[in-house]
Amino acid sequence: MRTADDRVSWRVLAVCLAAGVTTLVDQSVLTIALPSMRDSLSAGDTDVQWIISGYSLTFGLALVPGGSLGDARGRRGLFLLGLAVFLVCAVVAATGAGAGTVIAARLVQGAGAGLVNSQVIGTIQDVFHGVERTRALGMYAVVAGVSGALGPALGGALVWLAGPTTGWRWCLLLSVPFGLVTLWFAARRLPRSTRTTPGRLDGWGLLCVGALTVSLMMPFITGTHIAAWVATAVGSTGALVVLHRRRVRQGKAPLIHPALTRSAPYILGTAVAMAQFGSAMAAGLVLVLFLQSGLGMSALTAAAVTLPSAVAMVAASAIAWRVVRRIGAHAVSLGTAVGIVTLLVGAILVATLPVAVLPVALAVVQLAWGAANGLALSPNQARVLQHAPAEAAGVAGGILQMAQQVAAAVCLSAVSGVYLRSGTAEGAFVAASVVCAGLLGGALVVCVVLARWEGRVRVG
Repeated sequence: MRTADDRVSWRVLAVCLAAGVTTLVDQSVLTIALPSMRDSLSAGDTDVQWIISGYSLTFGLALVPGGSLGDARGRRGLFLLGLAVFLVCAVVAATGAGAGTVIAARLVQGAGAGLVNSQVIGTIQDVFHGVERTRALGMYAVVAGVSGALGPALGGALVWLAGPTTGWRWCLLLSVPFGLVTLWFAARRLPRSTRTTPGRLDGWGLLCVGALTVSLMMPFITGTHIAAWVATAVGSTGALVVLHRRRVRQGKAPLIHPALTRSAPYILGTAVAMAQFGSAMAAGLVLVLFLQSGLGMSALTAAAVTLPSAVAMVAASAIAWRVVRRIGAHAVSLGTAVGIVTLLVGAILVATLPVAVLPVALAVVQLAWGAANGLALSPNQARVLQHAPAEAAGVAGGILQMAQQVAAAVCLSAVSGVYLRSGTAEGAFVAASVVCAGLLGGALVVCVVLARWEGRVRVG
């Protein structure tokens, strides 16, 4: 039987998970409305890419400073502020008359979402400990994955109900009623956390990460000045390394805790999470673009094709922990391998099958894709956090989430750039699927290395 303190803790978790659903569904719900939004706003390719990837960019960059502010000023107030900013910007974006307004609102909305989720991660770290903390963070990871998978299906239903002209606006407003309810419960149930006196935020390090992310995105968004952007990316990476070492020598807290940079399992597991999250977001985007722009399907029919992915992911996430208990870290490798096969099979089907049977075939593929993600995503995140050194446990979750959102921003801009500027829809789908499979291929190699390392540690 749970004690009163246990019940309070799990009520807090319910608020945190509700906030996760509200902000993370919003990351994917708009993808299926892109064609109608593009026509309604007379938006260009660059505008569309910024609307999609800008949210993930500011979301990721706000996580670490948001966590630092939560340590210094308490989490409850910042949670409420971030959610309020998120909701206001949702309304501004939904009522925007031009692409510039929507882009600006989405950028600020992403920052609000990052501020909220940094408090979610921090609150879970504050309220739960030991195995319960791992379980709670695992539930948050499952909610994040399922929310992303459900987004296109919900968006398709809204576009069908409201029509293509205003349906994309409804997609942007979807989070508002859920956000308002979450805001009310958060004001009542979130604890007034104790303030600490953290070190000064590594603003220069965060700026380097932002510059690196944007420089990786821009070649795909603009298609010009590629050499200059590559040079900027290299320079930003070098500056980040130099500044990190300098702050460590000076006894200051760098952007990434030194203990995390010394933990090979944490670094490698985070790289796997980046490949998984980035490829999942990119593959979902290119699928809905192909179904609507390439095959001329309605938003509702396209949503029906994506729905099996969400259903399978929920089911697979529910049994993933049993699989982990039975085969250990190999569960993540298995899910990643199935994901690679699924992406390649989808590409082959698009290249060979007649258009008439493609929707059904792709729906079956989506069923396997959702199962693969459910088996791999949340167990990998839980494993990463378990490998975080004790002295860095408080910031490990924030860094992991930031890395995933940065990967999403880059992958979304890259894949949308490939698709929007390709000659044929089929060729673009195949190219994007192969790229995503390549990302997961690299992740699979790392998964195998990690599984062997963990096996040797247990034996030793």
